[in-house]
Amino acid sequence: MFEVSFDVLAILVGTAFAAGFVDAIAGGGGLICLPVMLMVGATPVEAISTNKLQASFGSATAAHSYARAGHVDLWSQRWPAAVSFLASACGAVLVTTLPTDGVRAFLPWLLIAIATFFALRPGLNDIDRSPRMPAPLFVLTVVPAIGFYDGLLGPGTGSFFMLALVFLAGQGILKATAHTKALNLASNLGALVLFAFVGQIWWATGLVMAVAQIAGARLGAGLAMRKGARLIKPLLVVVSLLLAGRLLISG
Repeated sequence: MFEVSFDVLAILVGTAFAAGFVDAIAGGGGLICLPVMLMVGATPVEAISTNKLQASFGSATAAHSYARAGHVDLWSQRWPAAVSFLASACGAVLVTTLPTDGVRAFLPWLLIAIATFFALRPGLNDIDRSPRMPAPLFVLTVVPAIGFYDGLLGPGTGSFFMLALVFLAGQGILKATAHTKALNLASNLGALVLFAFVGQIWWATGLVMAVAQIAGARLGAGLAMRKGARLIKPLLVVVSLLLAGRLLISG
């Protein structure tokens, strides 16, 4: 029934719970899940596509939790989400044809820069500020760029959405986290639709992992809403640095 043995499944379930918890707060759930899936024998395509399956449930749970608490209006995000979905699907279509070595080499340093920005920039809190970019321009340029990247590669997508929403859209950290989950859910689904046709998804294993993702995401989102920027900022910095370190070591 399952693509792995029960002892391996137990490891993957625990991993998915941790990924859902961290991802709901600061992004970076793929940093936790993908290496473990590769370690237990998944091929890169199986790991990426199965991760999109179970991560979609975690993102949906976190987005719903934030929406229920009033931190994001999901209906108002339908057009940005649609753009993110389509851009990610395009990235997934081209994942085997576009050269990505240059992006992979540059990515760790970009993540380190993001961590430095959130760690050292004063005054970053849960209060909204004046946006540096008009909302329509943001949706037509920044959202598709990050969504495309998520379908093509994926690591750090949450950090990129967070940086853009805080620095360009002027959102407070908690609000940016909530909107990140909505946009990341759309990009996860966009890539998942394509991988469902061309990938090798571990459906049974992925759906069991999804249950753990949901539990972790609910816990993480609840904690983020209680603690706000005091929790999100340091965790975002740590996750970005860990992801950068992981990419440097594996690259």
